Amino acid sequence: MTHKILRLPAVKSESGYSRSTIYLRISQGLWPKPVNLGVRMVGWPTSEVTTMNAARIAGKSDDEIRTLVAKLETARKSAA
Repeated sequence: MTHKILRLPAVKSESGYSRSTIYLRISQGLWPKPVNLGVRMVGWPTSEVTTMNAARIAGKSDDEIRTLVAKLETARKSAA
């Protein structure tokens, strides 16, 4: 399995969200926090973006998505 990290322009394109909406959803617990790539660079694992899009397509509630975000972030920490 290859692990790719998408930068913000790609995440915007994949999700359909604007930059401000992505960061709003992060603050609401509805989108995973980014991975630090450098002093002023962040990105998101492709698998997490794909999972989030699938949850939206499936019509998951905000509470279900918050639970999913928590699981993704926990899995990210345990993989390190």
